[in-house]
Amino acid sequence: MRPITILLAEDHTMVREGLRRLLERDTQFQIVGEAHNGRQAVEMVQTLRPALVLLDIAMPLMNGLEAARQIRLTVPECRILILSAHSDDAYVEQAIACGVAGFLPKQSSANNLTKAILEIDKGHTYFSPAITRRFLDHAFSAKNGSLKKKLAPLTSRENEVLQLVAEGHSNKGMAAHLGICIKTIEKHREHLMHKLDIHDTAGLTRHAISAGIIENSVQLTIV
Repeated sequence: MRPITILLAEDHTMVREGLRRLLERDTQFQIVGEAHNGRQAVEMVQTLRPALVLLDIAMPLMNGLEAARQIRLTVPECRILILSAHSDDAYVEQAIACGVAGFLPKQSSANNLTKAILEIDKGHTYFSPAITRRFLDHAFSAKNGSLKKKLAPLTSRENEVLQLVAEGHSNKGMAAHLGICIKTIEKHREHLMHKLDIHDTAGLTRHAISAGIIENSVQLTIV
């Protein structure tokens, strides 16, 4: 029986190394690569074609949610399991919308992680028991008209620009990162502010933090 090939995408080296050691104890799993940001994860999935990618949410340059969206578009056969410190309903809902097959909080046990990978590899989905209970509770208690009006969805490029804005990159720096001209960056910023009804950089940054796109502690100041 061939082992399940796994790509680890986690920007904290100690966490990534710990996951590798944990999973490599089990001969059912084979770690084929490690990525330290979302953009690198997308590129490595396209090259290595792992069966599963284990993704953190808060990573530099491209967060795990946007990486998941792009992986599902470019390598749809790759299954995605989110392992994150952020497991509030908003994060889980966004992850599901991006096409992930499972979601575990980082405080989950090693047994739960193993079970999740095996279930997802079979074609099933797997969400932690706590997340599953919360969503069942919401389903039973939801009332007509109680849901908030949803904002217009952002495109993949707008999500990338939002993250780079929140990380402190200048228009020039973002243009270099994304390989597009500064005028196009300015257009994306304009569309972001219109869709989110946010009209300054500080507001975009607060939105990115509250949405789990970046962590407050990893903001950069880049010119």
